[in-house]
Amino acid sequence: MYKLWIANKNYSSWSLRPWILLKVLNIPFDENICYFEVGIGKSSHDKFKSFSPSGLVPCLVDGKQTVWDSLAISEYLYEEYPQVWPTDKSARTWARCASAEMHSGFSVLRQTCPMNLSHQSPLEKISRELQADLNRLQQLWQEGFTTFGGPWLAGAQFTAVDAFFAPIAFRIRSYQLPVSNAAQQWVDRMIALPAMQEWYHSALTEPVVEHI
Repeated sequence: MYKLWIANKNYSSWSLRPWILLKVLNIPFDENICYFEVGIGKSSHDKFKSFSPSGLVPCLVDGKQTVWDSLAISEYLYEEYPQVWPTDKSARTWARCASAEMHSGFSVLRQTCPMNLSHQSPLEKISRELQADLNRLQQLWQEGFTTFGGPWLAGAQFTAVDAFFAPIAFRIRSYQLPVSNAAQQWVDRMIALPAMQEWYHSALTEPVVEHI
């Protein structure tokens, strides 16, 4: 059985991505949590190096095979579970592109609105740079809805591209970010998933809840 290493559910957006993918697709795995070090100047790198070659989370262990990085984990899972990505080639290509853009982009959104599930408060101001990220986000999602028919980003089924944007759903709710009706409907649909609710409630009961 797969072993998935993650960090704090309250903060670790990268951990959420493969976790929610495995959960929603009913792929069996063992969850292993290694909490971030707390405090100024503290680093979790050395602790995470005990199971992750990069010293980062998430990390998937499959027997003697270790897979680090959320995008690599998704591709590794796809080899055994093709439902990870859309069946249609065009939808699959778009989903991979959108996931890669999320993987490397939206830096202002990430920095301004870090994932913190215990935080529920609107931003006092939306900067021009943050609005640009939100505009691109909504444009990208609308392209998916229009091209592939919804209700998920790449069609009728939840796939890895939805998992990659799962932390954004929590961010939009936590910071009450303004988005279109179509985008908000996807956010509501994501957060209503039993697996997302499980993650959220586990995050609120974590023993380590200090800001990091």
